[in-house]
Amino acid sequence: MDAELKQVIDGIGPRLRRLRRDRGLTLEALAAMTGMSVSTLSRLESGIRRPTLELLIPLARAHRVALDQLVAAPASGDPRVHLRPLRKEHGSVLVPLTQYPGRVQVFKQVLAPREPKMVTHEGYEWLYVLGGELRVILGEDEFTLRPGEVAEFDTRQPHWFGPAGTDAVEILHLFGPRGDQAVVRARPEPS
Repeated sequence: MDAELKQVIDGIGPRLRRLRRDRGLTLEALAAMTGMSVSTLSRLESGIRRPTLELLIPLARAHRVALDQLVAAPASGDPRVHLRPLRKEHGSVLVPLTQYPGRVQVFKQVLAPREPKMVTHEGYEWLYVLGGELRVILGEDEFTLRPGEVAEFDTRQPHWFGPAGTDAVEILHLFGPRGDQAVVRARPEPS
């Protein structure tokens, strides 16, 4: 085995452990998600067991990452990002721009009109309007955002967002699973 291949294989176990811990998963929880035993997962993470496709594919699915991310395969020379839009109910489209479970996720969304349905969950959201008007409901308060405007909020507060009218709205949507917040480094000068 050449040195580069050995380095790639040796890096898989620590990467699997870091990814699992970043997502806040125990070995037992990951075992339940993948159907693998806790001992198999532990041996993979520690490098005692060599990874195979039969083991890596279920792990990639459980972590919602590309197999290349688990393996850290050498770059192919193709710098393009291959986005895969997901069609959602009522004509909405979601385009994941990042694939890092356990960290801040970034999506481009086109939201079609729909009825408000308040939700709560762990996390922190940041919304930036690209086109159209976005209606944001936070608890008892309601706001309308236009292109270039931003909203950020703790998702444990009841909330909903969608088009303000009958036309779709296009947004960038950042979501931090553990309450991560966007950090504003510059602020506009007061008017």
